[in-house]
Amino acid sequence: MLRTLASALRPPRRWRPLEKTRGCASSPEDAGREIQVRALEGLDQGITEILMNRPSARNALGNVFVSQLLEALAQLREDRHVRVLIFRSGVKGVFCAGADLKEREQMSEAEVGVFVQRLRGLMNEIAAFPAPTIAAMDGFALGGGLELALACDLRVAASSAVMGLIETTRGLLPGAGGTQRLPRCLGVALAKELIFTGRRLSGMQAQALGLVNHAVAQNEEGNAAYHRALALAQEILPQAPIAVRLGKLAIDRGIEVRGLWVGPWAHRNQRGGWKVVLSRHTDSTAGKNSGTGLF
Repeated sequence: MLRTLASALRPPRRWRPLEKTRGCASSPEDAGREIQVRALEGLDQGITEILMNRPSARNALGNVFVSQLLEALAQLREDRHVRVLIFRSGVKGVFCAGADLKEREQMSEAEVGVFVQRLRGLMNEIAAFPAPTIAAMDGFALGGGLELALACDLRVAASSAVMGLIETTRGLLPGAGGTQRLPRCLGVALAKELIFTGRRLSGMQAQALGLVNHAVAQNEEGNAAYHRALALAQEILPQAPIAVRLGKLAIDRGIEVRGLWVGPWAHRNQRGGWKVVLSRHTDSTAGKNSGTGLF
């Protein structure tokens, strides 16, 4: 707990480009990668996108896909300029089709066990990412694809999205955190119903149940959920970044601790924060790069 809190409070590191992942996804270096990272600029500076781009397998979670995603997350979590992280698909009509079952068929029983552990580790890394994460679900998110979305803080779905933990229809069980995160999201009884039946939900049905934060009508380009996720990220950007990170930490650790106390740091900056509110100060740059203040 203290180590995580210290990570959230430490001053930002000097900026450095991310090797391989940062830059334009259309560059020759990134064109063949299954996981591509884009740092937005201008008014959207602070928003970073992870683009999942494995069209041949509908973004299925294969070995290369998982390795590249873990690599990207490891680098991004050290970049304090990442204020919001959006997971989106570069494959029209699909978010993530789940585990790569064709690849799994070629594995031995021991290799399958190791791979499932890697998938669990990946979802835990997404869940523990220090900045807010948003899943933009513009298409199918089945099995491990929905587990990936559940590991994100927020979820936005298009009306054309189809999602569900369908493993029981194939004689399997959700193995990457779905049996823990779905009950936390929807409650035990409803989560059991969805897993027992392997039911698939549309984006609108998922919103009605509380599985996604927002559902929007799909557009001709097939990226309506992404645009809504981007608008949501833009709402987060003006807020004090350290306060946002601590808020995420406090909520995630809420079951383990009664409250989050950061000593004189909190007291000093709460007073400053109230002054800002009372004066209706709207300078969004305050607190962006300081490790000693919320505002």
